[in-house]
Amino acid sequence: MFPDAHCELNHSNPFELTIAVLLSAQCTDETVNKVTAGLFQKYRQPEDYLAVPLEELEQDIRRIGLFRNKAKNIQALCALLLDKFGGEVPREHAKLVELPGVGRKTANVVMSNAFGVPAIAVDTHVERVSKRLGLADADDSVLEVEKKLMKRVPVEEWTDTHHRLIFFGRYHCKAQSPKCEICPLIDLCREGKQRMKTGSKRKTIPKNEKSGSNPKDSSEERIG
Repeated sequence: MFPDAHCELNHSNPFELTIAVLLSAQCTDETVNKVTAGLFQKYRQPEDYLAVPLEELEQDIRRIGLFRNKAKNIQALCALLLDKFGGEVPREHAKLVELPGVGRKTANVVMSNAFGVPAIAVDTHVERVSKRLGLADADDSVLEVEKKLMKRVPVEEWTDTHHRLIFFGRYHCKAQSPKCEICPLIDLCREGKQRMKTGSKRKTIPKNEKSGSNPKDSSEERIG
């Protein structure tokens, strides 16, 4: 379905990708890309982010959710890069998660997309799709989902699978109104089967048979 799935955060080097992923928490990639279009012109290296007052950086990323906390993390991250890593983004996962604002998911994204190290980053889309398709249990933690996917997917497919699951969740198996009726994986999805079963029942009930509905309207109830 999504053979060309890829990282949709615009970046030209590992440092920009790290900043972009940090900004993307609880924010769409589309919004992040709009902000970083100007941000990456103004700030090209860690020193640049530290050369301005925190308030100025906050204003530069104001359109991003949690912008105040993210601005603090960006400056702290840049300071640590200069103090401990020679101003370069480290390639090792253990070192990446030392950076302020960088958790396991962000580290996996940077490793796989910036340095070509196979990794499966579990974001909200990957988690949702994995649980709906039975690749993980409903009560699994993000780490447990990651571990189960790593066992099921060949190492050389980890990064591509991460992107495919994101595209599948972002454009097809959405949190609200997933496209179950045209999904080629419906037979694997217990939730999807239940949605279709419930939906088919609802479609047979004319509105004029429901209390309070307009008796002149005989159209079938629409499914959102």
